[in-house]
Amino acid sequence: MAETPQIVLTGDRPTGKLHLGHYVGSLKNRVALQDTHTQYVLIADVQALTDNFDNPSKVRNSVPEVALDYLASGIDPAKSTIFIQSQIPAIAELTVFFLNLVTVARLKRNPTVKDEMKQKGYGEDVPAGFLSYPVSQAADILAFKANLIPVGEDQLPVIEQTNEIAEKFNRIYGEVFPHVKPLLSTAPRLSGIDGKAKMSKSLDNGIYLADSPEEIERKVMMMYTDPEHVRAEDPGHLEGNVVFEYLDIFDTDTDGLAELKAGYQKGGVGDVVVKRRLLALLQEVIGPIRERREHLAKDPKYVMDIVAEGTKRAREVADETLAQVKEAMQIRYF
Repeated sequence: MAETPQIVLTGDRPTGKLHLGHYVGSLKNRVALQDTHTQYVLIADVQALTDNFDNPSKVRNSVPEVALDYLASGIDPAKSTIFIQSQIPAIAELTVFFLNLVTVARLKRNPTVKDEMKQKGYGEDVPAGFLSYPVSQAADILAFKANLIPVGEDQLPVIEQTNEIAEKFNRIYGEVFPHVKPLLSTAPRLSGIDGKAKMSKSLDNGIYLADSPEEIERKVMMMYTDPEHVRAEDPGHLEGNVVFEYLDIFDTDTDGLAELKAGYQKGGVGDVVVKRRLLALLQEVIGPIRERREHLAKDPKYVMDIVAEGTKRAREVADETLAQVKEAMQIRYF
């Protein structure tokens, strides 16, 4: 039997420019996957509106920014289909059908939703769109019959819920959807420059792919280190030290880094020395991306034409899936 094609779906909410955490955690992986898999990359504006419904301009203005970050990072529109979620009507239709296959109680038990509801302080006043966004995510995935979804551990409930919906649909109406498998990220999660657990757009504690050399330097120099390491001669700690966390990821000179760590822990190495080492590495990583980004930004029509073409291709695939769904549900009348 022929092998099942590996179809990947991944994407981001357009709520701002993408940062170094996105690059390490997903963008680098997408660049690699596009050479070996059929890959769809969605700009999830509908999902972004679930908690930004009162600020649509934020979402609208972020769409081209995210597209720029994709292209500048090496996502190739000849290999990956980049598309805008809201421009695929079939996803919205599938979401409506899938809502019949899941209960409110089940949605409330979704650990990812529970955590985010708590973070945002919604309580029982949670918008219905926010509560049901895992159903929309299932529609995103199943519209393209994607069967491999790159996720972190915290997103595994999304895959679980998608499979529950797909299996229930297949059981009631007939086999249409594949079983979805997670592709667990092995990339480390970058802490914010302030030492918070996660680099986040909402916390504004990230280094962005569009940042200028001066901005990168400013942010590196204000990075959280060891508050007890006041003078260079003081012994320093590596645990919780964001600069060394980043060096572990970006510094390929393992012997030199080990020597630096030993000197820092012993005493005699100042924070500025360590930060300068990191700064040089980050400028090397971000510099080429920023240059490509600035070049592409000079022709915004070209960028959005790429997204429009990808959206057109994605719409054709999703429409075919929707036709199969309506046939299975006996509501394809004409």
